[in-house]
Amino acid sequence: MTKSTKTPADIDNSFGPERFRRDDDGLLKNIQYVFEEDGAVNWRKMVQDEHLFPNAKYFNGSPPTSIDGIPDTKLLIKLSGIKELARLRGFSDVSYEVVKCELDHVAVVCRMTFIPNYETGGNSIAFQDMANATLDNTHDFGQNFLETMACNRSFVRCVRNFLNVHIVGADEIGKDVPKRKPSSVSMKPSLSPQSMLETAFENDFENFKSDLRDLWQQGKYKNDAIKSWAGFSDIPIKEARILVKLVKES
Repeated sequence: MTKSTKTPADIDNSFGPERFRRDDDGLLKNIQYVFEEDGAVNWRKMVQDEHLFPNAKYFNGSPPTSIDGIPDTKLLIKLSGIKELARLRGFSDVSYEVVKCELDHVAVVCRMTFIPNYETGGNSIAFQDMANATLDNTHDFGQNFLETMACNRSFVRCVRNFLNVHIVGADEIGKDVPKRKPSSVSMKPSLSPQSMLETAFENDFENFKSDLRDLWQQGKYKNDAIKSWAGFSDIPIKEARILVKLVKES
């Protein structure tokens, strides 16, 4: 029995390439995008429901099975959803820089170059964000792979912050883990400006950064160093005092 062979005329490999072709505006030709009133892509609406799920901490550990009616502030997005958004937007390269690597604390900066599209005036845009992974904000097997956790978190933050998707990534948070044993030395609670901010936002740094974006848009507080803050402890004392005052006023 002889094997049949295809001639070049019988071969059609157009299916794959066609799904990756972009138009002159930098948008994939086979995808229907959702747009804001101002014409910008509504990247939040481009996230499929399958990549979203309720944040259990807001539902006493018993989250609903559906995300219908749940606000973005109480949702989490899977890493798969962030990867899909990055594919839809398009990027030419991604790199990681480990800025801190210790046994209990790893911090990583993710840098990405997003390809040109109509939103950026036809220019490629470089963007970066930072994230960390510690023994206090990871759990289970994740505590054995702090570098990987930090890389994933920085990638998630880089993509969603560039695209203005204000849903916390599931990889960005750690489930509740046992508190470290307190030191035998009695210590007074910290009254530093950073700790006051941390208390005000219930140790939710992503919620705090969301408020920072609102303050920036309102013209009440602008500081280019914000992008390098990975936690409340990274905020300089002087800036923390200013923010404490703004938070109280709001």
